[in-house]
Amino acid sequence: MRIISQIGEWFDRRLQLAAPIREAAEHPVPRNTASWWYVFGSAALTVFLLQLVTGILLALIYVPSASEAWSSLQVLNHEVTLGWFIRALHGWGSNFMVAIVLIHMVQVFLFGAYKFPRELTWIVGVFLLLMTLGMAFSGQVLRFDQDAYWGLGIGASIASRVPIAGPVIVKLMLGGPIIAGATLSRFFALHVFVIPGMLIGFVCLHVLMVLKLGINEWPMPGRLVKRATYASEYHELTKKAGAPFVPYAIWKDLFFAAFILLAVAACALYFGPFGPTGRPDPTIIQTVPKPDYFFLWLYALLSLLPPSMETPALLIGPVIVIAFLLVLPFLSGEGEKSWRRRPIAVLTVLLIAITLGTFTHLAGFTPWSPHMNAWSGDPVPERLLHGTTALQRQGALVFQVKQCRNCHSLGELGGQRGPALDSVAVRLTQDQLIRQVIQGGGNMPAYGKNLSPAENHGSCRVSRDVTSRRPGSCPRSRTRYRAKGERYASLGRFHAAHTPHAHGNVVVF
Repeated sequence: MRIISQIGEWFDRRLQLAAPIREAAEHPVPRNTASWWYVFGSAALTVFLLQLVTGILLALIYVPSASEAWSSLQVLNHEVTLGWFIRALHGWGSNFMVAIVLIHMVQVFLFGAYKFPRELTWIVGVFLLLMTLGMAFSGQVLRFDQDAYWGLGIGASIASRVPIAGPVIVKLMLGGPIIAGATLSRFFALHVFVIPGMLIGFVCLHVLMVLKLGINEWPMPGRLVKRATYASEYHELTKKAGAPFVPYAIWKDLFFAAFILLAVAACALYFGPFGPTGRPDPTIIQTVPKPDYFFLWLYALLSLLPPSMETPALLIGPVIVIAFLLVLPFLSGEGEKSWRRRPIAVLTVLLIAITLGTFTHLAGFTPWSPHMNAWSGDPVPERLLHGTTALQRQGALVFQVKQCRNCHSLGELGGQRGPALDSVAVRLTQDQLIRQVIQGGGNMPAYGKNLSPAENHGSCRVSRDVTSRRPGSCPRSRTRYRAKGERYASLGRFHAAHTPHAHGNVVVF
């Protein structure tokens, strides 16, 4: 023990950390804050540390490549010793962290801990919540299965609705016009480096402010917050009825943190890791992608909204909510803290909880809409093939073989997810049609690697020639047609003109 003490003294003479650590451990807190209501912040920090450790272990095996990501997760699940358990710990740790941060935010709101002088502490907490949700979403993307692929595509569709900056955001998000290897690399960097680095910095700042400003006292009815007198009143309270954080108050934090770790481990052992499901394949449209648990309410909400309400809900709603959370300390920085005398605050929390819980429950019954019941084996209407050339018949065969009619109709027969293929050429030139299949866009995945140049060109010609046979329809004139365009094709940019919605195309989450 003497040797250990001497080593500790040697380091302390050079680092000078003993005094700050002792000051932080022994900082006085009001005795009534040693409550089970005050343990969620330390529990969130504990789960975050668990995420860092398990994330580092997973990063040693995970390969952020479009061709290897799915296989590397299979290796973790089935070949690496306890690899499945580490994945399960990381996945369930994510769910627990989101839940605990949300509960902590609600507790702070009900206890009035966002009021003076803790406005900045609250604002940093809002950003921590947003970054926690960002970690949860980017983690789902890294599974790179069917849910991840389609979920990311729909997320990009949401981003594309942002006025003016939408295309730039999508390109920055995906690393190009389609979901590919660059997309996975960017989300890997976000999930492993960018967001965790920001989280560490904001957590340190958050803890520092808690130590400097003190833990919020238990809210007593009638005890009002006044900017002019609060600091002296709090100092007097901790002086008369205070106790050192260690050992008086810390034991409940340690007990609850240990309980949460055991709960995460129990869920990991019993339920196992999340996914991955099938390999990501843009040609498999008969899929029902759903987000992880804490995003299910949004999935259900948008599936039930009318199409005209989707863009406002996606773009305006979140901005209003985040802005309100950020300005809340300045709108209500003084006054009553106790939830017993703040009925509007209590009703707001109850209303939000019931609403989110209801939509989360409905997500289990809300299907990926519309139902994809069209069968690609239905024959192409004979009248559309009469008198066609060999190239046009080859294009019709592409429609059949590549399952285009699961999403689109010909002669009023086929899927309704996208617009009819026998009218698309009214609005698009051949150059625009050719460009679409290779790159995709909107809700349409990229098919450039799944069609040969001849198939591409044939499918494009069929759309234009069929359109010309409709009464009163005339295909748009061609713009300058480059020779290299012959190497690519598209089923039409009609998908780009279609925004995802529950009743016409696809549910957005």
